[in-house]
Amino acid sequence: MASLRGSVSWQGFGPFRQYLVNSSWEAVKELSKRGLGENIDLQVMQLPVVYQKAKEQVIKIWTTLQPLVSFLISCYSLVGKNQLVVHVGLASSTTALILLEQCGKNKGYQERDACGMHPEGDCCVLHGPEKIESTINMKTLWKNISLEGIDIIFSRDAGRYVCDYTYYTSLYYGNGRAAFIHVPPLSKSVTADFLGKALQTIILAMLEQCGVDHSHPSDHRATTAQVLNSTGKNNYGTEAREDNGT
Repeated sequence: MASLRGSVSWQGFGPFRQYLVNSSWEAVKELSKRGLGENIDLQVMQLPVVYQKAKEQVIKIWTTLQPLVSFLISCYSLVGKNQLVVHVGLASSTTALILLEQCGKNKGYQERDACGMHPEGDCCVLHGPEKIESTINMKTLWKNISLEGIDIIFSRDAGRYVCDYTYYTSLYYGNGRAAFIHVPPLSKSVTADFLGKALQTIILAMLEQCGVDHSHPSDHRATTAQVLNSTGKNNYGTEAREDNGT
């Protein structure tokens, strides 16, 4: 297994609608405390629930911050690249489910974002492919991971909202080297700490899928964890679901 050092970029989303506390961002912050092992550095960033701003940040990650998001070094020989960006979003329609999203869709974005806007032409990329698949095999993860207290679902429909829009954009500019995980809202049984542990388990399974030696993570602290907001400044403040055409 490869033992080179890498870093992984994680994105959670900010408040929207009735969710003044977005579970995706809280979970990612908890993950940053736990880490992924001594060979993996974490960089986490909060994205706004706004189509255009989220798109700008994702493009910036892939075009100007590539050295900061190198991940699974020498692992993806089948595509010849060495970066992966993992996005985490809130699935408001679920209560105790984690969804592993296999692909992003280009069209159908009619629902308005937190600023009351939707993309021009209701699409991510003009003349882009209808959908883009992640190079991570989410179905394999779904079959092999078991988490106590919560179910995991394999999904091919990320919802045609800012999450799906962000995922497609990341897949497009990253040539498929992105992953998206939907988490449920916070509750008494589904806490930020609980979701942080779940994310840690899932991403370690991604590492194992790719044959990368991440070493064993600490239960309490990342080797290096940098938390950023959308401006780039430090800020600490089952069955498979198929495309339903929505």
